[in-house]
Amino acid sequence: MKFWIVVYAIGAAQAAMLALALWRRPMNVPANRVLAFWLGVIAADLAIKASHLAWPDSGVDGAFTVARLLPFAYAPLFFLYVRALVGGRDPGWRALLHGIWLLLALGWAMGRCLADTALPAAGDWHQRWFDPLLFSVAFAYLAAAALEIRRYRRWLRARRSDADRLSLRWLAALAGCQFVIWGIAALHALADMPGVDYFMIYGAVAGWVCVAGWFSLGQPPVTEPLPALPSAREPAQAPADGDDPRVDDVAARLSALMSGQAMYREPALTIAQLARRSGYPEYLVSMVINRRLGGNFWEYVNRHRIEAVRDRLGDPGDGRSILEIAYDAGFTSKSTFNTAFKRMVGETPSAYRRRHAGGRSLPS
Repeated sequence: MKFWIVVYAIGAAQAAMLALALWRRPMNVPANRVLAFWLGVIAADLAIKASHLAWPDSGVDGAFTVARLLPFAYAPLFFLYVRALVGGRDPGWRALLHGIWLLLALGWAMGRCLADTALPAAGDWHQRWFDPLLFSVAFAYLAAAALEIRRYRRWLRARRSDADRLSLRWLAALAGCQFVIWGIAALHALADMPGVDYFMIYGAVAGWVCVAGWFSLGQPPVTEPLPALPSAREPAQAPADGDDPRVDDVAARLSALMSGQAMYREPALTIAQLARRSGYPEYLVSMVINRRLGGNFWEYVNRHRIEAVRDRLGDPGDGRSILEIAYDAGFTSKSTFNTAFKRMVGETPSAYRRRHAGGRSLPS
């Protein structure tokens, strides 16, 4: 018991300090304000639980009863944080609608208090409505957050050649941790397994605070916010392939820019820059890449980069390291380059170089 009291107290203190730091953080302000508020709620929740465990007869029963309902706000707040982060916009007053689940639970608890009826201990009422409602809300919002992250990453890949550097993998890691925590809670509710209990659930929450602190304090600014849905759907409303007589001209112009002028070597190349250089509208360039040339913008640019790297790796006279060649071709990340090369070529860059450099020992 003392172990969990210490864990909860440390988690509460860290959540409170992290909330203050994020509230004052100058980048990604709307999202960090949501995350700071959520961490403040977690800090209060963990502090109440630690107090209740340490001093069960100290009169914190009422606060502990309310704290039992706070998880109804956790997943909706994570969804609002994700949406504010990828959209770069303040959630607005409509975000309050996502608190309806917590308000319903609080209203039920308040109704029992006004009726002078004690809130029952965990039992049949948990199985009848509390657990099904709580887990339905939680997993629905977590799934919505995961879809928002996926939509943002797909949108980035349609616009930027360095999408992987900006695709918020750390945010996907935070979402994964949330799924783990709620999975533990669901397992505890559905099965009686040794070690999987109430203490473990909130121990995982306290651990998640540390993970959130590690990632959120080191987060880069989101310089490419996701547009509102109507704007995001604009490329899908572009004319069909055969409806625009300029398609062939656009394809030829793109080939000249990428193959002839090696525009792919620009590290942070965007589809807007390519469209300006081509002299054609961005929607038309995007449509030609997606429908005529295959794949999204990120894949299209990286195909040219990989081909350039393959040419250099197969040249015995090029003594540069593989990473130098990759950076010269426009890649900005070693991991992105290695992943793209393996997927497109079917082997690692070093293996490819060994096969095509006549057995000579060259730097990797």
